[in-house]
Formats: sequence, structure tokens, C-alpha cells
Amino acid sequence: MGVKVAIYEDNPKFLEALSILISGIPEFELTGAWLNTRDMIFQLNDNTPDVVLMDIGISPLDGIEATKSILNNFPQVKILIQTIFDDDDKVFAAICAGASGYLLKSNLPLTLPASINELMSGGSPMSPTIARKILGLFKNHFHKTDLVENYNLSKREKEVLKCLVEGASYKIIADKCGIAFETVKTHIKNIYEKLHVASMSGAVAKAIHENLI
Repeated sequence: MGVKVAIYEDNPKFLEALSILISGIPEFELTGAWLNTRDMIFQLNDNTPDVVLMDIGISPLDGIEATKSILNNFPQVKILIQTIFDDDDKVFAAICAGASGYLLKSNLPLTLPASINELMSGGSPMSPTIARKILGLFKNHFHKTDLVENYNLSKREKEVLKCLVEGASYKIIADKCGIAFETVKTHIKNIYEKLHVASMSGAVAKAIHENLI
């Protein structure tokens, strides 16, 4: 069975384009496409997707509040925020709300299929400009501490963690470290366990906060 994808987008033409894109990929299944979030929980409960592609500017619940609501009701669902904005406050709020990825609409048709696959593989896909902003935001919001716990990260795990902090994708990490894609996933799983976090943003925040790299 393919990856179930639902779309929330307030631009009718863009919603149609995204729907056609998702429907045309054999490994994806479009479970619904809506112009607003008015009946969102009812809609998702009827056929719960694996991934929700969420427009940050949608209404009546915007993408950030909608993300919180979805995860409160369906914690297993992964939220991929898509927007024309790379505004710092919106980026930070979306990540804090629990979004698993954040993509700019400008290159979405080209990057969406790979981003969904990365998301389902445990990654947190982000447009390069967004990844750089996330790094800057964490540096500004979290101060390094002198009290550093020994997490027993291996040399390779520290190398992979450094790549995550720099906003690298799983594929880029694999190429940079000269290891297989599946090996990257294993290292990241071990990093999450050792740092006692459940997401890339949590690992990045702890790495910067505690000066682990």
C-alpha cells in the first residue's frame, strides 16, 4: 500500500496541481484535498493519512494551529508545511508545533515526491534556505551550556549530527560521510536514542545548546 497523503491549500489552482502531482505517483495515495481547515479533524478521521501537506496561510486554523490540532488527535501523522514565506517567526513556530518538514512553494513540484519519501524514512525535509534559518534560530534561541552530559556518541555519530545541524539531507550525509543511506538512518536512530530526543529539530537543538559538535 502506498503512502497516504492529504493536502490543505487555500489556492485552488495550486491545490489542483498538487493533487494531480500526488495522484500521478504510483507509490502515493491521495486521501483528500481541501481549501480550508474548517472540518479538518472529521476529514482526517474518515481516512487518516500518513502525511499531511499543510499550507501555513490556510484558514480558519492556520498551518501552525492546524499542525497542533492534527498531532493532538493523530500523533502518528507527519506534517509537511509548505509556504511562500521563510519568515523566522513562522519557521520557528511551525517547528515548535511539531511539523516534520518545511518547504517553500517555489520549488515544491520538483522536491515534493523526494521530500515525502525522506519524511517516511525518518528524515525532516527542508528547503535549503529554511535549513539555514533553522540553524540560525537555534543559535539565537539556545545558549550553549558548560554542563555537558556524556552521551557516548561515537566519532561517526558526531559527524552525522554535525551534518544534521548544518541542515543536510540523509542523501547528502551519506555522500559526505561515504556511507550507505540505510547506515545514515541507523546512525540517526542511535543519535536520537542517546540524546533522548524524538526528532531532528530536538537533536539539533540539543547539539547546539550543549555544544556537542
